[in-house]
Order: sequence, then structure tokens, then C-alpha cells
Amino acid sequence: MSNKGSNKGSTREPAPKRVVLASDNAGKLAEFKALLGEWHCEVVPQSAFGTPECAETGDSFVENALLKAHAAAHHCRLPAIADDSGLEVDVLDGAPGIFSARYAGPAASDTDNNHKLLAELAGLGVAQRSARFHCALVYLRHWQDPNPIICQANWEGVILEQAVGENGFGYDPLFYVPEQGCSSAQLPSATKNRISHRGRALRQLLAALRQEYS
Repeated sequence: MSNKGSNKGSTREPAPKRVVLASDNAGKLAEFKALLGEWHCEVVPQSAFGTPECAETGDSFVENALLKAHAAAHHCRLPAIADDSGLEVDVLDGAPGIFSARYAGPAASDTDNNHKLLAELAGLGVAQRSARFHCALVYLRHWQDPNPIICQANWEGVILEQAVGENGFGYDPLFYVPEQGCSSAQLPSATKNRISHRGRALRQLLAALRQEYS
């Protein structure tokens, strides 16, 4: 889904040459650069501007993405892109959800989070391991933008009983993708970027940006 304000009756702004990504995650930066490459816009991580880390105090993926995008756009005075993504496991009532990055604690590593998830699902069969990655993606033209572009997408899968694969980050080694017959961490980057929750949300964003700046 996407949502943006109308440009009717206003002067169309030129497409930006540079946007700040409200994340310091190297894996996310690589994905965004690859997926936004066709838009011919430089994607710069917020760390390049010394942007302070934004507290994710929202109650939803969208709220957290908006908070991060606003903070980055305000500090850098550039258009900003932010996403808030996470894993939702059905048998855990949607957990870890918005707490995915800190599931095992505030300073948890990917390995810590994966170990906790495996412990929570210990003894459960495949039928009880259904899950999905969710991505809420936000684009702000400037820090006071009243009509941000918001895109959301899911990626369905199953949680494995042990980590498999070396690619990706986060829960990728535990996330089995049925249509691919492997974990997310076993997928080539190009394939993951095409079918993942973030890839799907970014394609929505690209379509909205083309419409706005064409």
C-alpha cells in the first residue's frame, strides 16, 4: 500500500539528487542502494552526517519509520527514507514485531535474537512456525513534510529449527522461503531484493516517486 499527498495546483519539484537513509545498518544500506540505483539518486547513511540515533518509541512499524525519517531529515536537511521492519511469528501473537532488533535485550546481537526465537519455538512443528517479515517504508521530502509517502509490504515464510545460510542479516538464517526452497540467508542478493518485504515496499516507493517527479 502507499499513501501520498496530491501535487495538484502546485509547482512540481525536481527529483532530489541525494537522500539520507535513516539507518546505520550496513545490510540495509546495501539493499537500498541496489534497489534505488535505477532512480539515479545517491543514498547516504545518516552516520555520514553524525545524526543521533532516534528512539523507536512508536507503537507500530509506521510510527517508528516516521520518527526515524523525521529525525534524519531534520538533522541532515535532506529528503529522508526510513523503514521499520520486523518479524511477526503467528504462534507468538506477532512477536517479536516492532521489537525485532532488540528481542533479546537492548544491546542484543542478531545471534542473540535468533537464539531467543529458537528457544521460544522449541518443540513446535512446521505448522506452528508460520511467520512473515513486515516492512513499513517512509519517504519525507523535507522534515516538515505533511504528506509523507508510506509503503508497506509482507514476506511470508516459516521459521526453521536452526540457522542456515551466510547471506543477509537479522533473522534471515531462520526464515525459510517456501517458494525458493531455502532460507532468506541462502538467497542471492538480487533475488532477495526482488522478493523480500523491503524489496516489495521499495518498488511501491519507486512507483510513487516516478509519478511524483516524472
